[in-house]
Amino acid sequence: MAQSNQLIAALKQALKAHGRTYADVAHHLNLSEASVKRLFSRRSFTLQRLDQICQMLEIEISDLMQLLEERAAEQISGLSLDQEREIVADRELLLVTVCILNRWKPAEIVDCFGITELRCIRHLARLDRLQMIDLLPGNRVKLRIAPNFQWRENGPIQQFFLQQLQKDFFNSRFDGIHERLIVVNGMLNANSFKVFERKMERLAREFSELSSDDALLPLEERDGATVVLAIRPWRSAFFNQFTK
Repeated sequence: MAQSNQLIAALKQALKAHGRTYADVAHHLNLSEASVKRLFSRRSFTLQRLDQICQMLEIEISDLMQLLEERAAEQISGLSLDQEREIVADRELLLVTVCILNRWKPAEIVDCFGITELRCIRHLARLDRLQMIDLLPGNRVKLRIAPNFQWRENGPIQQFFLQQLQKDFFNSRFDGIHERLIVVNGMLNANSFKVFERKMERLAREFSELSSDDALLPLEERDGATVVLAIRPWRSAFFNQFTK
């Protein structure tokens, strides 16, 4: 699934590079533009459809695979410990980093927060040095993070956000719009733990894919969202008083 999603992303990149739109694809496939948009959003391409679009662009499916390899070679999946420490040590840099990873434009960061354009550009230059982005002319930003990019497990940035979660995230009744808290309890064996962990990882990837797709929408149509998925063998300290 992940590779097919990357293939569709490469197809979008190829369309853009050739100056073609969804309307062009719709005309070539004899479909409505709305139908083509659904194909891309649901990633429900047959091999025949994919080949037809490649023919329209006068490329081969193998060219898309090569584009995938080139994209992967340019992307990073994580940072070193020292790099994460550098980011978390500067709260303003951390703010800019999180915004950029969520596809904010530099001008939107300056407009929304008390950060001058000069300071914002300096932070972007540091992210460029960390190879997380390419800072292009006109202060445009090209992300260089891979679809599987993650902060280091128990690293400086993950620990920072865990502290924030404990202080702020769970200080809610979770009864507002788009808020939901599900707590379930049960007993699992070792194999079931592994099965559920894989499901959690897949759900996290799906969230990242949705976030990537929605990055094309205007900022005012998007809201910051945080998902916490956690599972571990655990028993409330409440029960400790009853332990023999």
